[in-house]
Amino acid sequence: MQISSNYSKFARFLNLGMKLIFDKKELQSCLSSHEDEAKMLGLVPTMGALHEGHLSLVRQALSENSRVVVSIFVNPTQFNNPEDLKKYPKTLETDMALLESVSDEIIVFAPTVSELYTQNISSKNYSFNGLDKVMEGAFREGHFNGVATIVEILLDLVRPNKAYFGEKDFQQLQIVRKLSHELPFKVKIVGCPIVREPHGLAMSSRNQLLSKRMRQRAGIIFKTLQTAHSMFGTKNATVIVAYVNSVFAKEADLELEYFQIADVETLTPMQRKQDNIKYRGFIAVYAEGVRLIDNIAMN
Repeated sequence: MQISSNYSKFARFLNLGMKLIFDKKELQSCLSSHEDEAKMLGLVPTMGALHEGHLSLVRQALSENSRVVVSIFVNPTQFNNPEDLKKYPKTLETDMALLESVSDEIIVFAPTVSELYTQNISSKNYSFNGLDKVMEGAFREGHFNGVATIVEILLDLVRPNKAYFGEKDFQQLQIVRKLSHELPFKVKIVGCPIVREPHGLAMSSRNQLLSKRMRQRAGIIFKTLQTAHSMFGTKNATVIVAYVNSVFAKEADLELEYFQIADVETLTPMQRKQDNIKYRGFIAVYAEGVRLIDNIAMN
């Protein structure tokens, strides 16, 4: 790869064997030049500002595939709040260093918006049988159309055997699984466990926007989910939801947006517990103006 002077700071990573690609055609050329039916190709889509949660996805992908592409792209069509998009951290040089600490054979794809969307920066409209209408979908209009649009673009471009997504965004994971069934090619969507900070806060790129005090303080989100999980065996959903609301009503610096117990397959809210259905508890909380989400298996 010819490195322009604008990207000379990445030279040391490329000299180690890592590939940093900005162009779709170059990516496809790179992948086709190593094409081998016996080899497995993994994709880890990210928006950058990488942390240990992302690296856990990369490690799993490396363990299950011969080659791994990590995409780094802040997707504008999944942000319903322009200020949220503006504030989202962009740290490509740091991201490269973190990926190099895992493996120097990763293919990093970091395109511009115009490279992926060409002339029309807009989402497609999808039908997800209601998966996109609850929880995140109810509070972030158009969000999942934006997610699905960029995931479809990346899957079609890379054509991986497997693609890896974190369970922190569990609703997103289920929607991407639904999307994958509609594609004209096969790809296995792999969900990977949530990675947490020492005080329990689910790792997220948005955590970088929190003060050190709040990152520790926000551990109460996971502690509350753990208590809700322990209540699930004996209490009904109304009681558990009321408990979660009562916890955050006492927290002046944390604002609960929603807590919902839902069927993991349909994401429909639980009305009455059924023994043959798996449920998860989903939560969204604002801390210092930063929106944090989390979830936990209830049974």
